[in-house]
Amino acid sequence: MRAFLQYLLAYLRSTSRPALLITTLFVAALISANYTFGIERHILAFGPWYVTFAGFFLFYGIVIAAVWGLQYEWSGGPRFFQPRLVILLLLAPLFFAAKMVHWDLSPLLPAASPWNHYWLIVLQLPAKLLLLFGLLFACRKTGLLEEGGLRSVGLTTRGFDARPYFLLLLLLVPVVALAATRPDFLHVYPKVKNVAFIDGYASPVWPWKLGYELSYGLDFLSIELFFRGLLVIGLVRYAGEQAILPMAAFYCTIHFGKPLGECISSYFGGMVLGVLAYRTRSILGGLTVHLGLAWMMELGGWLGHSWPG
Repeated sequence: MRAFLQYLLAYLRSTSRPALLITTLFVAALISANYTFGIERHILAFGPWYVTFAGFFLFYGIVIAAVWGLQYEWSGGPRFFQPRLVILLLLAPLFFAAKMVHWDLSPLLPAASPWNHYWLIVLQLPAKLLLLFGLLFACRKTGLLEEGGLRSVGLTTRGFDARPYFLLLLLLVPVVALAATRPDFLHVYPKVKNVAFIDGYASPVWPWKLGYELSYGLDFLSIELFFRGLLVIGLVRYAGEQAILPMAAFYCTIHFGKPLGECISSYFGGMVLGVLAYRTRSILGGLTVHLGLAWMMELGGWLGHSWPG
């Protein structure tokens, strides 16, 4: 834990104070606008998938351009206009807009049935993870990322020590327990309720719900690979630690459909995980925390709904 604090304090001392302050105010304004007017909700309601895709691409692109513009103004100067960096910053909202759109995989399955509906849900996130692997492979082959396979985006065990991250998870237990008493949290969690319709079709039902939880867990590998892997470790060669703040702002916006407290904490949590990824050149610490927290929240949501009263 001491090393965590040292990494974070070193980052806060070295980063541009104006860029940090203005970015934080910008993110606060976006959060306020979303939870007042429903930015994400309105984009999802656009209608056809391609219009929703365009809406998310435009929104994420504006956020990325604004925060990287602040970095240019206060921190880095002309080096932020390297062509390869600009291409990566265009690919980032393109990928995540595709991730936010529902993929209709029904043509790949037989006639409609509850089980086909189950597989449509469970296969969504692994399919999107495969798309991310394809993007990372293309970026490496075209020289946008350094050589080294998945190590170039932090998927490596080299020098990784899991103990501090499990200690951090232990410290988060009371936070999750408190959140599990709130109606907005229980409205969203546990996510496994998305497949509650199979309760009458399977006996026992737990293996199928476990399958959903494993699929849900794969999404956090996708998140860590994208945000801490591609947008921090992958961009170190272009911008160093100044890639952390834009990543944290972008990361916060993907939580706009979550409870307000979770959305706010995602900005600061994203910054902390970004600092750790930058320092360790590994996403495994962030993945441990993120995945552990996600399943703790699933458990908290289940207990919150099951608790009498």
